[in-house]
Amino acid sequence: MVMIHPFKSIRPASEFSDKIATLPYDVLNSAEARELGESNPYSYLHIDKAEIDLPETLSPYDDQVYAKAASNLQVFLQKQWLVQDEQPLLYLYELTMNGRAQTGLVTCTSITDYTQGKIKKHEFTRPEKEVDRIRHIEACDANTSPIFLTYRKNEQIQTLTDEWKKSHDPIYDFTSFHEVTHRVWLVDKPEVIEQLVTTFAQDVPALYIADGHHRTESAVKVGQKKKEAQPNATDTAEFNYFLSVIFPKEELEILDYNRVLNVPIEADFFEHLETNFTVTKTDTGKPTQAKTFGMYLDGQWFALTAKDTILSDDPVDGLDVSLLQNHVFAAIFDIQDVRTDKRIDFVGGIRGMQELEQLVDSGQWSVAFAVYPTTMDDLLNVADAGKIMPPKSTWFEPKLLSGLFVHDLETKDL
Repeated sequence: MVMIHPFKSIRPASEFSDKIATLPYDVLNSAEARELGESNPYSYLHIDKAEIDLPETLSPYDDQVYAKAASNLQVFLQKQWLVQDEQPLLYLYELTMNGRAQTGLVTCTSITDYTQGKIKKHEFTRPEKEVDRIRHIEACDANTSPIFLTYRKNEQIQTLTDEWKKSHDPIYDFTSFHEVTHRVWLVDKPEVIEQLVTTFAQDVPALYIADGHHRTESAVKVGQKKKEAQPNATDTAEFNYFLSVIFPKEELEILDYNRVLNVPIEADFFEHLETNFTVTKTDTGKPTQAKTFGMYLDGQWFALTAKDTILSDDPVDGLDVSLLQNHVFAAIFDIQDVRTDKRIDFVGGIRGMQELEQLVDSGQWSVAFAVYPTTMDDLLNVADAGKIMPPKSTWFEPKLLSGLFVHDLETKDL
């Protein structure tokens, strides 16, 4: 079973919540962040991507960037744009997009649970991305962005959170990027906090990383380093835990994560394709069921249906993204490593089919593939099997905003 840990969150003063909260650091490049930050001095991007307050010629990984992040965090606290709760608490974070709501429990989760495999992953991480967040966490002495976790629904937890929302007013309530409404409740009743902690400890066998593998690895490595430096610290020391938002998997939705290729299309391309797929012309590229794909080429959409001969019961090989990778990208175009091959790029489903058409019609890319979304059950099954999904298998919307919660590691003065 898993541990959750109430904490004294650093969070926006109520009047600044909508100004501070912003998109996560890893969905914006420096130029996009700079544009948002220039018009908004309250934006959490001044902390999360502090290069926006330094010369553009400076590397975003320069020592000055991390020092600026720490300095800006202190400025936000001094100006009381951010404040810290006096007692360890829990929080509820509801996101509503297109009429669909999901509510997560904001807490800290255990590094020990992660190292023991109770918090399960489904992606590999890249060391250079870990180093960036490690340096950011160390400079700020805080988990500055939450990890997006999920679990199989528990009725007692669901009842407790539903009743709390019905009987209390939110401390934040605003609409932001992509017209998503964000509401936050502060859970400050000791008995309810204890019930939630106990229920997770007794009835929830595992948590799963939905999004944020690099942040998780970074947070864990910082915590382990601090533990080594302070061997006499208790198990309740804040560095033994990392900031998380935990959602029941039944409330989450994975959008399609589509692909575009810049490759020569040979005369026998369709002949190769039809070895493993049934190919027909269609008016729309969006797949309506698993094991089918849309392909946009030369101004025409095609429907691709995987033949039985390539289907698999393996939790990874049977994924739609794996079928496309193994039997099209690798087999026909020799694209073996999609993380490093410059001939492939990925387009989040929130951009729609028109984005794929525009990318191909512009001549920048030669062919696009629309993929049926990976399901939450797929994700949990892969993680339970101890396996790893192909890169870019999942695209979660809506995104958790950064700046609403910061977890103080409380080691700055040690």
